[in-house]
Amino acid sequence: MFLALLQAPHTVVGTVRAHPAFESRILGNRRDVLVWLPPQYGTEPKRRFPVLYLHDGQNVFDAATSFAGEWRADEAATALIGAKRMEPIIMVAVPNRGAERGDEYLWSRVGNMGGRGDLYGRFLAEELKPFVDRTYRTKRGPGDTGLIGSSLGGLITLHLGLTRPDVWGKLGVVSPSVWWNGREILREIVRTPARIWLDVGTDESPDAERDARDLRDALLQKGWREGRDLAFDVDPGAKHDEAAWAGRIDSILTFLFPERR
Repeated sequence: MFLALLQAPHTVVGTVRAHPAFESRILGNRRDVLVWLPPQYGTEPKRRFPVLYLHDGQNVFDAATSFAGEWRADEAATALIGAKRMEPIIMVAVPNRGAERGDEYLWSRVGNMGGRGDLYGRFLAEELKPFVDRTYRTKRGPGDTGLIGSSLGGLITLHLGLTRPDVWGKLGVVSPSVWWNGREILREIVRTPARIWLDVGTDESPDAERDARDLRDALLQKGWREGRDLAFDVDPGAKHDEAAWAGRIDSILTFLFPERR
């Protein structure tokens, strides 16, 4: 009873459909998946919608399930769509699996963590995305398919976007852990058609801002154009936490999925 009193109240806004214990044969595990539908999904039955997949799915919609605060992605999308500042999209929250998070969000094995990132990418592209496309009225091409994550989730977002441009065309690279494995991600940059949001807070780790700027520069050198297909945001006073990422979610969504005129 005491623990129940301490639990945060549910804060989901809009229509969310749950797909419990979604199985991945590639990874050999299961996780609950949540799908948020825009208001137009019910009122425009012939319309198809772009899709955004979000890592750390426990944290994106609901304070009651988050382990460190929520991103308020549902509140933000509802308001932005209503204000015609972004196009209506479907959002798919993909929870991490706790202790397995580092293994799934890192493609290189270093010490006792990492090595399953490419398998996690195959799960998303070959198992989850086909299921979502079969089940919902989606736009299926990479130009209408986004991926977003923070910290290690930001890192795997960029890695998967660079290695699978046939799947992911909009990337939210939020406070990425560029430092991983000797800044390996900087050596992976190749030009793709992806639209990329990249950010960092000034009150993260001592080297986080430098690393993010170096990543921005590497993208520019490969042909991305800041202000067009690349956004780079340095958030003054922001820490490496969900509260900071929730504070930037409006800007991220409107850059990745601007209202189509």
